[in-house]
Amino acid sequence: MCNSKIRVLVVDDQNVVRDGVVTMLSFQPDMEVVGEAENGIQAVKVASQSKPDVVLLDMMMPLQDGLTTISKLKELFPDIRILVLTSFSECDLVYQAIKLGALGYLLKDTTRAQLIQSIRDVAEGEAFIHPSMAMKVIQEFDESNEQGMMIEALTQRELETLQLIARGFSNQEIALFMHVHERTIAKYVSSILKKLQVSNRTQAALYAVRNGIAAPITI
Repeated sequence: MCNSKIRVLVVDDQNVVRDGVVTMLSFQPDMEVVGEAENGIQAVKVASQSKPDVVLLDMMMPLQDGLTTISKLKELFPDIRILVLTSFSECDLVYQAIKLGALGYLLKDTTRAQLIQSIRDVAEGEAFIHPSMAMKVIQEFDESNEQGMMIEALTQRELETLQLIARGFSNQEIALFMHVHERTIAKYVSSILKKLQVSNRTQAALYAVRNGIAAPITI
């Protein structure tokens, strides 16, 4: 995100929760809350006006639920980063959210420090799934695309990059580890997503762990 603040849109139908999150983020020097919404329809409208970097999104809301909202946001704003913050941990719901394009999935019992760091990670394009749900999601990961996702298509350097992605490394950390420029890692990541036919790092990490390529530290 360079030196600019992370622009965050907070979406939750519970006023107390939304106000608490907004207040918490207001104390972060690298973050700016650029909008609030209490349902999915409002979220899409506010996002079009405020152009957030990260949408902090609840799953169960009136008028339009989280899954529908993720789909609409990604359709209208492909580069937008979505971090789900919800009370619902059903693995199918998590799986569907990730498949539709959410980059992270947190439960509302997460710590303040973890939430803040997750927003920063997602803003940088990194993935995070609450540890209690990660393995469940791996088990649910879509088998229908498995034939198209061929590990054999990856180069050795891409495979090394994928293993580090699955262990929770950022592009910068991977670049330092592999002694290459960060732009080179960005190219590797883009190629990996294309070859595995997945849409984001979270899905790539889940695929890697599910197929025994790497065991995750954090996803």
